[in-house]
Amino acid sequence: VLASAGIGGVALGFGAQSLVKDFLSGMFMLAEDQYGVGDVIDVGTASGTVEEVSLRVTRIRDPNGVIWYVRNGEIVSVANKSQGWSTAMVDIPVSALESPEHVLEVLRAAMADLDDDAAWADILMEEPRVAGVESATGGAMTIRILAKCAPNQHWGVQREIRERGLTACAAAGIKPPPTYPSYGGNPA
Repeated sequence: VLASAGIGGVALGFGAQSLVKDFLSGMFMLAEDQYGVGDVIDVGTASGTVEEVSLRVTRIRDPNGVIWYVRNGEIVSVANKSQGWSTAMVDIPVSALESPEHVLEVLRAAMADLDDDAAWADILMEEPRVAGVESATGGAMTIRILAKCAPNQHWGVQREIRERGLTACAAAGIKPPPTYPSYGGNPA
């Protein structure tokens, strides 16, 4: 009986240690405002939108709709994608035969128009910046555009930049990079 009580006490002690660790971690997460309900976070084991934060467990719904219950004591690091601002990064491919100065000029004008658009005023935090030529390989030149935007809004901003950038290039007569047919077998 004494041996069973001793083993039970040890098991209870290990369980209580884990529970205390979860509660202490939860208290510090809440006190430090590391994340809250509605934030998009990545804790390593799970990534998605926070649905509930308690002192012991954080509930996260991933993009596929799966709910993850992560014990606060097991969260070692948190990437909060919702605090402050996000960066939209877009690469626009054009023919390597095009003049880089001309392409940059066309894209800067398109990004200035985007910045002036009232529909994007609350989302863009500053005018999208045409960073320059990112790479030039295989007949393609890639121009990178960066935009500082409201948290979690970078996906829509990226789509809009890509659409406006490609449309402006086409309107200015800037050619896309060449496409090469894929080799699918015996040419004979």
